[in-house]
Amino acid sequence: MPPTPTPPPFQAPPSAPVYPVRQTSGLAITSLVLGLLGWTLLPFLGSVGAVVCGHMARAEIRRQAATMDGDGLAIAGLVLGWSAIGITILSVLAIVLFFGGLAVLLAALGISGQL
Repeated sequence: MPPTPTPPPFQAPPSAPVYPVRQTSGLAITSLVLGLLGWTLLPFLGSVGAVVCGHMARAEIRRQAATMDGDGLAIAGLVLGWSAIGITILSVLAIVLFFGGLAVLLAALGISGQL
C-alpha cells in the first residue's frame, strides 16, 4: 500500500488591515453644542464658549492627528459661534446708530425731548 500524501500546511487567509481607533474630540463636540446653544438658549455665553472650545479642539486634533477626529465638528462650532457674535455686534451697532441718528435729527429740527 502506498504512503498517503501529507496535505499542504494550512495557511490562514490574509487578515484585513488593522487601523487605529480614532476618538472624536470632546472639545469639538462641546464646541458644536455651545454653538447651537449660542443661537438658542445662551446667546452670548454659548457663542463665546463655542469659539474658545472650537479653537482648543482644533489645536488638540492637530497635535494628535493619528488618534483624534472631529475637525468638522470643531469648525461647525466655530462658524456658529463667530456668526452669532458677529450678528450680535452688528445688531447693537445698528441700534446705537439708529437711536443716535434719531437724536441728531431731532436736535437739528429743534425738537427737544418734550413732546
